[in-house]
Amino acid sequence: MRILIGNHIDPSIRERHDMRAWTQRLLWFARPGDLLILCCEPDTAFVNYALAHTGVMREELTVLVTPAGAWGDRLLDPASLTVPAFVEQVRAALGPSGAGAVSEVFALWPSAAVVRLADALGVAGRFPGAAFFGQGGGEIGNSKANFRALAAAAGVPILPGRICRSRVEATEAAGALLECSASGAVVVKQAHNGAGVGNQLLVREPGMAVDHVGARHLHHLAPGPDGIAEYWAERWPWASGNDRWPVVVEEFAPGADAVYSEHYASDDGTRATETGRLLYVGRRLSHQVVPLDGVTDPVRAALLDGGTRLAEAYRAFGYRGHLSADALILPGGAVVFTEVNAQVSGSLHIYQSIAHGIVDVTAGPVRQVVEYHVPPTWSVPSFAAFLSALDELGLAYDPATRTGVIVSMPAIPLAPGEPVQFVFCLAYDPVQGHTAMFDRLDARFAVVPADTYDASQHVATGAVSFSS
Repeated sequence: MRILIGNHIDPSIRERHDMRAWTQRLLWFARPGDLLILCCEPDTAFVNYALAHTGVMREELTVLVTPAGAWGDRLLDPASLTVPAFVEQVRAALGPSGAGAVSEVFALWPSAAVVRLADALGVAGRFPGAAFFGQGGGEIGNSKANFRALAAAAGVPILPGRICRSRVEATEAAGALLECSASGAVVVKQAHNGAGVGNQLLVREPGMAVDHVGARHLHHLAPGPDGIAEYWAERWPWASGNDRWPVVVEEFAPGADAVYSEHYASDDGTRATETGRLLYVGRRLSHQVVPLDGVTDPVRAALLDGGTRLAEAYRAFGYRGHLSADALILPGGAVVFTEVNAQVSGSLHIYQSIAHGIVDVTAGPVRQVVEYHVPPTWSVPSFAAFLSALDELGLAYDPATRTGVIVSMPAIPLAPGEPVQFVFCLAYDPVQGHTAMFDRLDARFAVVPADTYDASQHVATGAVSFSS
């Protein structure tokens, strides 16, 4: 038996809101006999749908819901994991063998609270990296500021930039980078955020192409040093989390291709698990493709080499588990790294469970998998409505051809009456591509005018934001 925990980044590090749907991707990792811990009862329709694809029977799983904490059932409160009555509930679910029945503890986020639960159950040794995570290692391993120091120490190429711990430092760093940058732009990064949500582009040239960039926020600098000073006077509290965290100021690389190299770090070493590509539309993470294609052998080698060196560096200080080394392929072919997500990333279920486990992309004829976020121009009323549309359009996943759509997470409205937001995978023949399939769905659901949503929030008028 494994214990699988559907948590998210500790709210003490970064505030999150309704993560019920996103954390239910835990179902893709479930195997017969597993115990799953979630913040809410999982969506029945999605459970049945996902398990029909993986071949796991619902009765082969035990699902427990943590006591409602500070966020109700919208987000797993770390403190809920060690409520005595809940610990006893988990212990009872282990059965007569108790701790001996547990082969592994697996968590979406490496929280110290997971270590405390494992300690209480007597299975801390089954949670890889427990000693490190128990002392706050999750925050250490996922800081973009720490990443730059570790990458530099490991000899991994990064873009010019600085770690800033004050508004004065940030003003100086931005000015210096803009002075020598060919692009005339820099990126400001929060230490803790993901999918471009915590990034802001500072640009001098209003016409610069930035649609493809992972940066939710955009700021056109006023001329001269006053423009830089004015920016930081306004945005330092946002960037630093009100002085809680350092801020990364980094040179902007226009026209770069966003890719990643995922790895697994264990006591015995590290191994590469997958490479993929991230694509942004309107500075919003739109979709990602696995396996990575369309790169030269030297680029692939550089991506794997840098990713491996980063994985080894993170392993050396105690990190254990899956991690993703994000990188950019510059127009000239050089590979530079931008961050490490030392956690179960939003890519693991795509390649491990769907691309390799269900579609078997390496078998002949070869296949690829792309996962899309529902665009802000779509209005999908429900999970059932989306599945019905797939059937009508002939786009539901077909095991015989190993092509079609697999919905990756439940479609739960974040507010009553709002369109649902979710992610879904397209399995396709790489020779034919996935555009035609996506375009048929776009024709069905794209009813929101593109000029009615705020690009910095990625939502349509009247809707609520979706974070991943």
